[in-house]
Amino acid sequence: MKNTPNLHPEYLKDSKGNPRSVILPIEEFEELLEDLDDLAVVAERREEPSIPHDVVMEELKQNGYLSD
Repeated sequence: MKNTPNLHPEYLKDSKGNPRSVILPIEEFEELLEDLDDLAVVAERREEPSIPHDVVMEELKQNGYLSD
């Protein structure tokens, strides 16, 4: 998962000075959406069994995705 992006929010406040909304640059907003999507995938897969790294590497080699 990526590191938390460096956000540059702008706060919109009501007449009493209380923050009511946030404006983010579109790039930062899209990064947050990607992070949320990544977290949803992790949550969906949390019950799946894990595969040891060496087994994955061997399968990738056998299937021609990695060289020896």
